[in-house]
Amino acid sequence: MARNQRDYFYYKAKNEGYRSRAAYKLQHINTKHTVIQSGASVVDLGAAPGGWLQMAKELSGGRVVGVDLQKIKPIEDVQTIKGDITLDATLKKIEEILGEHGADAVICDAAPNLTGNWALDHGRSIDLCESALAMAKGLLTPGGNFVVKVFQGDMFKEFLDKVKENFVYVRSFTPKASRKQSAEIYVIGKKFITSTIKKGEEFDVDILERGDEGDGIARIDDFVVFVKNAGVGQHVRVRITDIKPNFAFADIIG
Repeated sequence: MARNQRDYFYYKAKNEGYRSRAAYKLQHINTKHTVIQSGASVVDLGAAPGGWLQMAKELSGGRVVGVDLQKIKPIEDVQTIKGDITLDATLKKIEEILGEHGADAVICDAAPNLTGNWALDHGRSIDLCESALAMAKGLLTPGGNFVVKVFQGDMFKEFLDKVKENFVYVRSFTPKASRKQSAEIYVIGKKFITSTIKKGEEFDVDILERGDEGDGIARIDDFVVFVKNAGVGQHVRVRITDIKPNFAFADIIG
């Protein structure tokens, strides 16, 4: 508490009515990366005591849902669920609230109970982040955004690579509201990719039509792939060169 009492953002949160100093971390993340836009539907995982929920509501003005193992004190126009983010039952409860639209952003500032054993705490942090990523993949709309707090350590890069498999734009970021002595860092994923196709994969495809820019258009599991220098009616082998939320690009290799 003594450290908190000397903390600028602690006092700022207290004076401005936020439940935690963490609210400013989300504000700083959004200023830099715009993960929550006006009107967005937002799901906050591990949301207690509610600082991120308050800020998310301000930033979006849309539907905001908070989930935590602890009961969250009510926030105006915010829906909360008491549940475990590792369980499918919790996912289904969130889906029922969101309806068909899904979430435009999934955010997570949760941390495991710390033991003081850094290797153990880092491992638990990664497990929690992977649960948040799995939940995000089940909730996000195509092109949606993801933010999660991670404790740095030897498993960080592996987790970052997993996020890169699912989002077009991925960055790590430390907001100025984070304490200097903290090992926390935030991973930001933007433009969620719904296809299971991966960059570098090869496929045999039929060119079904021609796009507005002159590229051939193929479909892989109903996912649109633009193939450079391909003509309608060709059967070609292609390599995926780039992936977007709703389509991909490929080059002919044979």
